[in-house]
Amino acid sequence: MDQRLQDLLQLLELERLELNLFRGESRDIGSPQVFGGQVLGQALSAAAATVDGRVVHSLHAYFLRRGDFKAPIVYEVDRSLDGHSFSNRRVVAIQHGQQIFNMTASFQVAESGFEHQILMPEVPAPESLPASDSPPAEVLAQLPERVRRFFELPRPFEFRMVRPIEYLRPRREAPAREIWFRAVGPLPDDEMLHRRLLAYVSDFFLLDTATLPHGTSLLRPTLVMASIDHAMWFHRTLRVDDWLLYAMDSPSASGARGFARASVFARDGRLIASAAQEGLVRSKGVS
Repeated sequence: MDQRLQDLLQLLELERLELNLFRGESRDIGSPQVFGGQVLGQALSAAAATVDGRVVHSLHAYFLRRGDFKAPIVYEVDRSLDGHSFSNRRVVAIQHGQQIFNMTASFQVAESGFEHQILMPEVPAPESLPASDSPPAEVLAQLPERVRRFFELPRPFEFRMVRPIEYLRPRREAPAREIWFRAVGPLPDDEMLHRRLLAYVSDFFLLDTATLPHGTSLLRPTLVMASIDHAMWFHRTLRVDDWLLYAMDSPSASGARGFARASVFARDGRLIASAAQEGLVRSKGVS
């Protein structure tokens, strides 16, 4: 297995301290705080460790405080419900004695029922698009050191942008973006593992969509962005080691908050998951 994936899988494996208490390590990916996808994935790992024979179908999470990537995170699981078909878990993440995150997740036994879905957007195939894991070298050299470091660290996922991102001169455009992504190597046949990894990678790019109509980006020192909440619904079986299309749009921004939502499609057109996120989007000096 690719070393980058091995490192990510190790990051999502937690140490069990008590029946419902877990501890996870943190990782520096070049961002100023713990990456939100890490906390999502680890919290989902903690919840799943208390559920047998069911896979997660939805989660709803709040980011309360910035996480410190230099310190471990403790996850406390509350077994809210174990019903005939569904199990519900509430997870609280604690660091330095304070809650930094909480999440509720619901798990379900496999069942069949009605089937329908929206169509996948018509976009170029990922093989026809250039790799987008990092800006071109000439652009990377002009980025601030904090941003350049984020792109230079190895990532366990590769990305292909349907439309290139203008890092240095962002332009005003419609609040929508499509990105292909997949893990950098093959993974085991474990549905819960693939759902945990999708939760991890779903925190990339989503909130950025809310900045597109305003011609700005995180590279602007006056822009402050931070995730407030994150929700996901898992509709069908999935594999993150095959190409997935992340089709995002931002219906609204107001009150110093941006809202974005996304559909995740498998290569064959199946809608496998949906996501939504609201976050702080504020210019410095504006209360």
